[in-house]
Amino acid sequence: MVTIIRMPSVLAGANEAAIAKWLVKPGDTISEGSPFAELETEKAVVEYNAEVSGTIGRLVIPEGASGEIGAPIAVLIEAGETDADIDAALGDEGGAVPEATPVAPAEPVAVAVPVAVAVPAPASAPAVVPEVPVAVASAGGRSFASPIARKLARERGIDISTLQGTGPGGRIVRRDLDSAPVLSIPAVTSQAAVSAEQSSVEIPHTGMRKAIARRLTESKSTVPHFYLTTECKVDALLALREQINAYSPVRVSVNDLVVKAAAMAFVDVPDANVTWTDTALIKHGTVDISVAVSTDGGLVTPVVRNITSKSVSAVSAEIKELVGRAQDKRLKQDELEGGSFSISNLGMYGTLEFAAILNPPQSGILAVGAAKEQPVVLDGQLTVAKVMRCTLSADHRAIDGALAAQWLAAFTDRIENPVSLLV
Repeated sequence: MVTIIRMPSVLAGANEAAIAKWLVKPGDTISEGSPFAELETEKAVVEYNAEVSGTIGRLVIPEGASGEIGAPIAVLIEAGETDADIDAALGDEGGAVPEATPVAPAEPVAVAVPVAVAVPAPASAPAVVPEVPVAVASAGGRSFASPIARKLARERGIDISTLQGTGPGGRIVRRDLDSAPVLSIPAVTSQAAVSAEQSSVEIPHTGMRKAIARRLTESKSTVPHFYLTTECKVDALLALREQINAYSPVRVSVNDLVVKAAAMAFVDVPDANVTWTDTALIKHGTVDISVAVSTDGGLVTPVVRNITSKSVSAVSAEIKELVGRAQDKRLKQDELEGGSFSISNLGMYGTLEFAAILNPPQSGILAVGAAKEQPVVLDGQLTVAKVMRCTLSADHRAIDGALAAQWLAAFTDRIENPVSLLV
């Protein structure tokens, strides 16, 4: 029997996704859970695993093309079934996504690119700066591109007719846009041309950047943030890290120990491991923490799960693996979802202290600064120690101030007594 595989709901809130890369081809036999395709949304590229077993009869959507959630993307067949059976199963849906779409006619066409031009105004009236279109002629010929490639080309101001496609049949796909230069036209005035040093360049927003902006704006405007800061003496932590790295199969970083300490603080204060919903407060049974990773496209937060059951070296290995795949845009769907807490560490850049914005629906995020030597008082004596400032941002709907203070004190204790992370 013919089985239609449809575009899954890759990430919450996504209405469509694109096939970044097929990991199978017609004739391949797949099994449930095997890698099937890499799907791209405005937030990330994730690996999609097959949910059923069978033989690939047809790939409905080509690489680089996009489709709405629920649209057919591939068809599985059994022995003896033919293209006619596939066509019958797809019906009108079979032609929903074109194989290729011409984006430039044979004749040159003028593309309007807005540029600001100052227009003199009477002395009695303020100057008005209208937007005047500047025509940019594209080269002749026909360029075939996927829908997502055409959309990105418009957003980034790229003349798509100048690109060489690397997709099937020479089609222009997402990866061709990523390596293309962005078209920019400097502003000019009626008095004189602005020098190159003074000109500004407009960088169009990527879909991922717009998604990040939307989520953070929603978080800051709808979630009642409050902030608490602690100073942790980390000399013992740094000494323990050296000892661990003498034996660990992977090199453990300070951030790995911070993640582990945050998880153990939830063991000490389990009431803080909660998230808010409109109908109930959800108390989580495991400690799953998102780790902020900076990528070329923006910030992503893969989740490290059930940290309290793992050794420090196991946590370190998992974080390194997630960071590597995040930077290569190879995260899986479930690795970006869930978790009740996040950690953002800017200490490696020398930042002493900052406050982070919550990642909804999570109830807390810890902003970690750099460890610096400073005077401290120990047992009544003035001495010098390495101190790391950490700021907790919390959702006041889910966590009261006293509860947040208890958690932060537990975290500080775990950092300053790091042997507790090993037992």
